[in-house]
Amino acid sequence: MLPFSTIEEAAAFLGRNLTVAETLWFNYSAKKSDYYLYCHNILLLFLIFTVVPLPLVFVEMLRSLGFDKYKIQPKVSLSLSEMFRCYKDVMWMFVFVVGPLQLVSYPSIQMIGIRTGLPLPSVWEVLAQLAVYFLIEDYTNYWIHRFLHGKWGYEKIHRVHHEYSAPIGFAAPYAHWLEVLILGIPSFLGPAIVPGHMITFWLWIALRQIEAIETHSGYDFPWTPTRFIPFYGGADYHDYHHYVGEQSHSNFASVFTYCDYIYGTDKGYRYHKKVLRKLKEESRIDGARNGSSFYFPTQDLKSE
Repeated sequence: MLPFSTIEEAAAFLGRNLTVAETLWFNYSAKKSDYYLYCHNILLLFLIFTVVPLPLVFVEMLRSLGFDKYKIQPKVSLSLSEMFRCYKDVMWMFVFVVGPLQLVSYPSIQMIGIRTGLPLPSVWEVLAQLAVYFLIEDYTNYWIHRFLHGKWGYEKIHRVHHEYSAPIGFAAPYAHWLEVLILGIPSFLGPAIVPGHMITFWLWIALRQIEAIETHSGYDFPWTPTRFIPFYGGADYHDYHHYVGEQSHSNFASVFTYCDYIYGTDKGYRYHKKVLRKLKEESRIDGARNGSSFYFPTQDLKSE
């Protein structure tokens, strides 16, 4: 709750007039408790888990209209009922694990110093903090993910997430309840090290989940704007990890590719792509010789 009764008091405290964004924030948050503002995460996560994957559902249903060429594993097709079942499982986890965790974790937010007051952070401050959060989460998630692919971690916990060898958007948060709790640590670590404003925290939670849905989409669209992010993995990168499954020793990172490259855990994926390029070239040459058109869909090739 803001310690000001009026916008004039807030302006006097700042020594300047409020910006448009700060005025909107004041009007919305002035009478709301910090705990209430923090609990917005619950609604935010519900909307993201429910709404963001929906376009991918329509794409899956309309593959015959030209989307099939973007499908990373084209031999796999999920029915509407199968995708809805995944969504129901995710919502069960949301209601009984994620939601209650959000409700009781507010003291940790107070402890690290996530603020709700004025002034609002600048755009550059928000972008810098989000970049730090992504880097910290990616690095810590990488090592936790590698641990979960050990014999005990996979059999007891991580195998649930790999039930979808050809992932879909709804399956991004589909996991064992203990994995949901464990992987909450990397997401919280960035804001704990570099605490910011509640708005930045909301953006971080939203963007991280949207990124996870995109990498689990099962489609490699050429117009995806994340292609312009340096060292970004994307759907094709993570889809390979799901395809290989339990035996996967590749592509553990959640967002970027640098950890896998540095620690040598992208060799299977790079070999896979090398084989694909060779097959495409051979198919192109054969097509040219036979005078036929060239089309080479994504192939299901497994490598160590």
